[in-house]
Amino acid sequence: MDQQKTRGAKPALRSLTAIGGAIAAAVAVMVGVVLAFVFAATVVVVGLMLSLLVGLAAFAIRAGRLGRRKASAGPDDGVIEARHLGGHHWVAYGWNERA
Repeated sequence: MDQQKTRGAKPALRSLTAIGGAIAAAVAVMVGVVLAFVFAATVVVVGLMLSLLVGLAAFAIRAGRLGRRKASAGPDDGVIEARHLGGHHWVAYGWNERA
């Protein structure tokens, strides 16, 4: 019976606590929304970094294959074969077959 007296004795305080609780709940919801956006943006950034890392790995593998292919083809010193036909006339071979 004492509880009923204290509840009914201060109705203004009860309404203030209800308003305070509603404000606290609204603030908690807003903080939760902000944290959700921050974590979602973090996931997006991690995904972008992962795709960049996979792309760089693909380029590295491609460069490694290309390096092995050039190494197995023999030394390429940039000199092409040419035949002197006389005077100022030369014919070059193999210059258009380079990749």
